[in-house]
Amino acid sequence: MGYRAFALKNLARHAPKYLPFADVASEEVPLSRLLRLSLFQITVGMTLTLLAGTLNRVMIVELAVPASLVSVMLAMPMLFAPFRTLIGFKSDTHKSALGLRRAPWIWKGTIYQFGGFAIMPFALLVLSGFGESVDAPRWIGMSAAALAFLLVGAGVHIVQTAGLALATDLVAEEDQPKVVGLMYVMLLFGMVISALVYGALLADYTPGRLIQVIQGTALASVVLNMAAMWKQEAVSRDRARQMETAVHPTFKEAFGLLMGRPGMLALLTVIALGTFGFGMADVLLEPYGGQALHLTVGETTKLTALFALGTLAGFGTASRVLGNGARPMPLAVLGALIGVPGFVAIIMSSLISQDGIWLFLAGTFAVGLGIGLFGHATLTATMRTAPADRIGLALGAWGAVQATAAGLGVALAGVVRDGLVALPGTFGSGVVGPYNTVFAIEALILIVAIAFAVPLLKRGGR
Repeated sequence: MGYRAFALKNLARHAPKYLPFADVASEEVPLSRLLRLSLFQITVGMTLTLLAGTLNRVMIVELAVPASLVSVMLAMPMLFAPFRTLIGFKSDTHKSALGLRRAPWIWKGTIYQFGGFAIMPFALLVLSGFGESVDAPRWIGMSAAALAFLLVGAGVHIVQTAGLALATDLVAEEDQPKVVGLMYVMLLFGMVISALVYGALLADYTPGRLIQVIQGTALASVVLNMAAMWKQEAVSRDRARQMETAVHPTFKEAFGLLMGRPGMLALLTVIALGTFGFGMADVLLEPYGGQALHLTVGETTKLTALFALGTLAGFGTASRVLGNGARPMPLAVLGALIGVPGFVAIIMSSLISQDGIWLFLAGTFAVGLGIGLFGHATLTATMRTAPADRIGLALGAWGAVQATAAGLGVALAGVVRDGLVALPGTFGSGVVGPYNTVFAIEALILIVAIAFAVPLLKRGGR
């Protein structure tokens, strides 16, 4: 008992130094409570790793599902992304007899997430025509897989939007960007840990093992989300007061006021372009490692851990720099600039005969670092531009634009890759050319995002 108390005491003392954003903790909201709340981000990281990291490689390589179909399936969760703005607004104005605003939405999202995972493994096996499912109509597998990915995506968006808004409710206004940053650090931590776990469990891949991994992720999501929201939001005993009708602007009015803020529309445009440029690689990095560099399932799954470590380094660097008073938009531009040579390194890894894997790993880490810098800087800029009483709406708008752009990037990446493979001649003769073309497109889009960000640099970073 004494040893555990000593360890916790030392962790609390040293965490603010080594854990980005940990200095947001206070006596009223200790670090232990914030870390417990961040468990919902762990489940989001697990889900993103499973979908964009493990399943896309397994479906394309092991199950022989066309990359265009896989990219469309992975983009299905993004169909719900535009509703994040509405979810944030609803959680801002939700009326409850117990005074709860955010927790009911977290629970709803958890239910959707679990339902999608329950359908997913068997839908994928039918889609691939594995075993006895070879005689099943293909449309059954496609529709079931689409429903599974859509439910999981809806659950993730609901949980993350309401959870981030709840995190900002617990701290002072000046600490809100810090606590959101802490939540995203824990998201990356969840991606790293889950990538390592999935890589170990699927080192000897079998369809049965894949089913077990998906089912285990479903159960872990429910348990961790329930632990995250337990007693986080205060329950009011004055139920009559809580049920009184409050005067709130409509969603249209609130959204119009948000978009009327100086620089908000231009900022969201930069976020969309940058996220689209970075996001196209999500569906192709692991299949590229498997087909162009001949890496195993376990090795390519661990790429997600390396990618997340780069993003974590970007978030940590952004935390320190922005905490010292730096403007966010120059840091966002720096993130995009780092991403460009990262994609160049990934392209070159398949074109050289020696040390190609190390160049691929360096490029993957650089892209993750660029995403971390770009994501945290644009998130901070959005928080600073939004009204103080519309944090949920602002977080929803940022998440909606980011997730929609990422979904479009994922969908188009697979379509472009398969379209180039089908062409006769150079592209159709191998697997390297189509992948590298997509990576080159991403680098060009990042350059366009940098060009759009220049006017924001002149406006003081907002």
